[in-house]
Amino acid sequence: MKRIADAAGVERRTRCTLRVTMLGVRGFPNVQGGAEKHAENLACALAGLGCEVEAIVRSGYVATDHPAHWRGVKLTRVWAPRITGAEAFVHTFLGVLRAAATRPHILHIHAIGPAFFAPLARALGLRVVVTCHSRNYEHKKWGPLGRAILRLGERAGMAFASGRIAVSDGLAAALTQRYRVPVSTIPNGIDRPCRVRSVATVQSFGLAARRYALMVARIDQDKRQLDLIAAHAQQHNADWKLALVGVADHSSAYAREVADAANRTPGVVMLGHRTGAALAALYSHAGAFVLPSRHEGQPIAVLEAASYGLPLVLSDIAAHREIAIPRARYFAVGDVAALAAHLDEIRLAPAADRLTDGECAALLAKHDWEVIARRTLAVYRDAFSGDKSGRPGWDALAAEIGELP
Repeated sequence: MKRIADAAGVERRTRCTLRVTMLGVRGFPNVQGGAEKHAENLACALAGLGCEVEAIVRSGYVATDHPAHWRGVKLTRVWAPRITGAEAFVHTFLGVLRAAATRPHILHIHAIGPAFFAPLARALGLRVVVTCHSRNYEHKKWGPLGRAILRLGERAGMAFASGRIAVSDGLAAALTQRYRVPVSTIPNGIDRPCRVRSVATVQSFGLAARRYALMVARIDQDKRQLDLIAAHAQQHNADWKLALVGVADHSSAYAREVADAANRTPGVVMLGHRTGAALAALYSHAGAFVLPSRHEGQPIAVLEAASYGLPLVLSDIAAHREIAIPRARYFAVGDVAALAAHLDEIRLAPAADRLTDGECAALLAKHDWEVIARRTLAVYRDAFSGDKSGRPGWDALAAEIGELP
């Protein structure tokens, strides 16, 4: 990403820029979540292409002493209550009011919950683009009221947005069919893998290179960590371990169950939230990557693991199949015996299912953040051309800011 920012630095200083405000995610950098990682990298890539990008982040996730600008992106902390359900709702409402005051050219809302406020943003005169990362109302943690609000958020986002994006073809097709509106598919991206030769980090976690299965996901009942722990307990190769990376967003009975099961099961190591060099080391030396989720949008962790060439064992859901990783192994959601059998087969021949360098390169090309940023800019342009409010369109804006890449 640095090379993009460096190349655009001089040009940014000599012209006006397209002003984009991101809203809907908890924050970044180093905040757990696929939507957070997507917004972080997209914002940085857009900044590198010459946009002026602001991310409105939740105060509880970005420290007060964190720099106000990060990798070319302005981070604006706005208060949010740390209450499940209310956090995103309150924060997005306040974020829309802030955007109404700052008047960005584009307000880019991430996720269908925050999209509930797309009608308010449009009523306040903002051009809105909405990205659907997942059908969150299918998550088990939500009760009837939460699911109803999320469905309403999805409907509001599709009906009132000036531009619509989904991170997978399956999501885009479902939204287009349901709401009869155009939805662009722009996938999640991944950075080039930072392969770590040293085994010191994984050894410090009590792991041996190529002798552990890795899962990277928040602790959540839809991710089904308990299935993986149960499958690990059935293993026939006792020197393999299981490394679980991730934390729960909020304290929950399920998170306590996972912690108790991990403590009772030999060889399970819970590592909490890991980023940067530590996560790169875990990917670099894992023997396999596992994600037993019952529901996903387009999991960045799977893309990251594949970029390191890791053998993949994935639940057989549409979001995993759609990524189309060569030689990935699939099992029915909740089928612990099948999951255990796949792990045993990989442990017996750990090199057989690894991706080739060419396959990794093809994956990286398909999920390049600069390409994703350019495709997002095309959606922004369309949002201007489809605006019926009578305000100046893209051509008038281009005359002010100059053509973007």
